[in-house]
Amino acid sequence: MPDQSIDSTRFFSIGFAAATLLVVTVSLGFFLGSETRQQFAEVQDSWSDYNGEVGQKGVWISSIRGHLGYGGIIHNFKNYVLRRDPIYYERADQQVRQFNAVVRDFLAQTENAAERDALIELRETIGLYADNLIVAREAVAEGWSIDEVDTLVRIDDTGAEQALRDLEQIWTWSRKVSTRRISAAVAQGQTLIGVGFASIAALVLASLAIGTLLILMLRDMRATLVRLAGELAARRKAEAGVTRLVNVVEQSPATIVMTDTKAQIIYANRRFRELTGWSEDDISGKTPKFLQSGDTSADTYSDIRERLDEGKEWRGVFRNRKRDGTTYWTDTRILPLVGPDGSVQNFVGIGEDITERRQAREQVARAQKLEAVGLLAGGIAHDFNNVLTTIIGAAHLASLDAPEGSDLAGEIDQIEIAAKRAQSLVHGLLTFARREPGTPQPVDLCGVVQEVSRLLRASLPPTVKLDYAQACAQTIVMADHTNLHQIVMNLSRNAAEAIGAEEGTISVSVQTAATPPAELPDRPDGWVRMVIADDGPGMSAETRTRLFDPFFTTKPLGKGSGLGLVVVAGLIEEMGGLIAVDSAPGEGARFVIYLPATSLPEASENARDGTAPRGHERILLVDDETEISATWRRVLMRLGYQVEAYTSPVIAAEKLSADPGRFDLLVTDMVMPDMSGAELANRARALRPDLPVIICTGYTPSAISVNGATPDILAKPVDPTRLARHVRAALDA
Repeated sequence: MPDQSIDSTRFFSIGFAAATLLVVTVSLGFFLGSETRQQFAEVQDSWSDYNGEVGQKGVWISSIRGHLGYGGIIHNFKNYVLRRDPIYYERADQQVRQFNAVVRDFLAQTENAAERDALIELRETIGLYADNLIVAREAVAEGWSIDEVDTLVRIDDTGAEQALRDLEQIWTWSRKVSTRRISAAVAQGQTLIGVGFASIAALVLASLAIGTLLILMLRDMRATLVRLAGELAARRKAEAGVTRLVNVVEQSPATIVMTDTKAQIIYANRRFRELTGWSEDDISGKTPKFLQSGDTSADTYSDIRERLDEGKEWRGVFRNRKRDGTTYWTDTRILPLVGPDGSVQNFVGIGEDITERRQAREQVARAQKLEAVGLLAGGIAHDFNNVLTTIIGAAHLASLDAPEGSDLAGEIDQIEIAAKRAQSLVHGLLTFARREPGTPQPVDLCGVVQEVSRLLRASLPPTVKLDYAQACAQTIVMADHTNLHQIVMNLSRNAAEAIGAEEGTISVSVQTAATPPAELPDRPDGWVRMVIADDGPGMSAETRTRLFDPFFTTKPLGKGSGLGLVVVAGLIEEMGGLIAVDSAPGEGARFVIYLPATSLPEASENARDGTAPRGHERILLVDDETEISATWRRVLMRLGYQVEAYTSPVIAAEKLSADPGRFDLLVTDMVMPDMSGAELANRARALRPDLPVIICTGYTPSAISVNGATPDILAKPVDPTRLARHVRAALDA
C-alpha cells in the first residue's frame, strides 16, 4: 500500500519557493512603483515648468513685443509728432502704463539676472518715450514745427531692441531645456515599462513552476483528506444529533431548568434567563429557592419532592419572582430523568409563562366587578341619598333645639357624623364606578383637615390620638372640596382601623413641597405635601404592591369593601397629584400626598363659618319624597323664608301657572314621577324667564337642559347650611 503521508522535503521546498517568489514580487513591485513615481514627478515638474513659468514668460515677451512693434508705443509716439492727432497721444500714454505693468509682473516673477537687465533696459527706454511724449505735447501746443519737435524728442532705442532680442533668446533656451526634461522623463518611463513587462513574464514562469510543485503536493494531500473526511463525517453525524437537541432546548418557548438530585441547577435555557432576568453564572449551582415568591405553601414543596423521589411527574402553577422583584405565573411540569440503570440522575422543570393569560382573566373579572358596582351604585344612589338628606336635615333641625353641651346634642352630633360617613361612602362608590369628575377650585387644605378632625374625634376610640397640630396654617390647593374631604377622611379612617384597639396616634402634616418628586411637572405655584401617618402594625411588601387594587382588603369579611384606597388614588390622580406609601411590618404606615398649590384666594363656597344666611323671600319647593320636602321646608322656614312645598311636580306647575310672579325661587328634585325637575324648570322659565332655579339630585345626570340661565345643581344629600347658602346666592344673583 503506498505511503499516504506528505513528503516534508517537497512541502518545505514548495514553501520556500513560494516565499522567495513573494519576496521578489513585493520587492520588484516596490522598486518599479518608486521609480515610476519619481518619473511621474519629474514629468509633472518639467511640464509645470514648461507650462507655467516658461509659458507665462512667453506671454509677457509677446506682450512687450506688441508694445514695441507696429501700432505700439514707438509707432504711436512718432505718429503724434508727425500728425499731432491727440488720439495717438492717448494710445501711447495708455500703452506705456500697460507696458510698465507687464514689466513689473515679469520682474516680480524672474530671478534670472540677464532677464532682469534686459527688462530694466526696456523700462528705461520706454520711460524716455513717456517723458518725451509730455515734451512733445507741450511743443505742439506752442506751435513748433514738425522738424523742430522731431529734433527735440528724438530717442536712440537700439539698446531696447537688443534687450528684447536677449529676452527672446533666454526664453527660447528655457523652453528647450523644459522640453528635453520631459523627453528624458518619458524615455525613462518607457524603459521602466519594459522592465515591468519582463518582470511579469519572469513571475509567470516562476508561478508555473510553483504551480507544478503544488499539484504534486495536492495529490499527496488528497489521499490524506479522504481518510480524514471519513472520520469527520462520522463525528459530525454524532454531533448533529446533539446540536439539534441543544437548539430545541435552547430555543424552546418554554422555560427549561435541569438540576442534579440535590436540586442544584446545572442548566437553564435561554427562555428561562430572558424571563427571569438571571444570567447563567448567577444561577449555576443554586437551588430554585431564589424564584419563590412566598405564595406556594411548604406542603406543596414536600409533595413535589415525594413524587420526584418516587420517579413520578409533578404538575402545577407557580407564582415566581424575577430578578427585578416583579413576579410571573408559570404552568410547570417537573420530571425525573432516569439513567440506563433505572436510577434518577437529574430533575427537569418545564414551565409555560401564563402571566398574560392570567392577567387577562383577572382583568375580565375586575371589569365584571366594576360593572356590577356601577349598576349597583347607580341603582341605590338616588334612594340612599334621599334617605341621607332627610337624616342630615332632621339632625340639623334637632341640633338647633337641643341644649348646647347636653347628652342630646352629643347624640345628634353622632347621627350627623354617621350620616356624613354614609354620604362619603356613597360618593366614593359613585366616583369609583363612574369616575365623575370633581370641580377644582381654590380650597384651604388645612380647613378640610380640621373638618375631618372634628368628625373623627367624636367617633374614634379614646385609645387613638389625633395629632393635627402641624396642619393649622392656611394652605390653598386647587381641588374639589368634597373629593378632598373624602381623601383625608378615608386615609384617616384606614389609619384608625389599622391601629384598632391598641393605643396609637394618627398625625397629619401639611406643608409646601420644597422638592416634589420627578414624576410631577413643574408648576408656577408649586406643590403642597400632605402626610397622613400612623404608628399601627404597618404593611408587608406584598400588601403595599396590591394596596390600590380594586376589592383588595386585609380586613375581615364584612369589614371592608376594598374600594377606599382605590377611590383615594383615583381622586388624587384626577386632581393631577401623586400618592406614595411608605410602610413596613411593625413600623406603621405613612401616606404622602402631593397636591397642586395655587396662589388664588380660597373660593367663598369653601369658607365655612358654620352660619346659614337668612331671608324672607317666597320659595317653591318640589320633591316627590315627603320626608325631604317636609325637612327642607322646616329648615328654610327656620331661616325666615316663606315656603310652599309640594310632592307632585304637576301640582307645583299649576301653582306657577296660576300666579307666575308669586315665587322668588324654585327648588326642585330632578327625578320625579310624571315630570322631571328639568321639565318643571322649563315650564317655570316659560312663565318667568328670570326665575332662579336650584335642582337637587341624588346622582349627577350626563346633562341637564334648562332654558335661560343655567340652574344651580346640588348633589344630594344636601347639608342644610349648604342649601341655605345656595338659596341665598341664587336669590341675590
